[in-house]
Amino acid sequence: MDDGFHNNMIAPEELPAYEDVPLLPVSPRFAIYSVVSQGIAWSIIALGSTLALIVGEMFQGPATVAPFAALFLGAGFASLSWLDARKRAYGLREHDLIYARGIIVRRTVILPLSRVQHVETASGPLERHFNLVRLTCYTAGGLGADLVIGGLERDRAELVRQFLLSRIHGRDGEETQGDSDERR
Repeated sequence: MDDGFHNNMIAPEELPAYEDVPLLPVSPRFAIYSVVSQGIAWSIIALGSTLALIVGEMFQGPATVAPFAALFLGAGFASLSWLDARKRAYGLREHDLIYARGIIVRRTVILPLSRVQHVETASGPLERHFNLVRLTCYTAGGLGADLVIGGLERDRAELVRQFLLSRIHGRDGEETQGDSDERR
């Protein structure tokens, strides 16, 4: 008796390679945004350590190096942030969303669209200044965001969001149609 269910073996060499998918880079403005946000954070640290020196009247010893160390570290992290932002890319396929990032440790997330339950976009004041948006995808059973793609231009993020929502609503419509067929 054939129950219609088949689960055939697939040879690993026959699997499609996700590395062959041409990924789209995030907005070039994301690199500038990353450097500016790092610069702001490290400038605040440098300013705070300078104020601590002035208020504490500690103009001698190793503490005097703190503001310069903060600026030096800030420049290093800003450079890494620039490189990281330039390596971020995403790909949207019929059945999944791919996001790759990282310069030292390369991380690639492949999110099946069938698992996406909710999609949202967000942007802070600095992101809005650069016309950038973060696209966040939540899946069933997840405790938090399962995929966050930062650095998308507002129009592009909205197109991707609408595509994902259409997939979610199309899937819900299929389930609803199936449910109503079963009730008859």
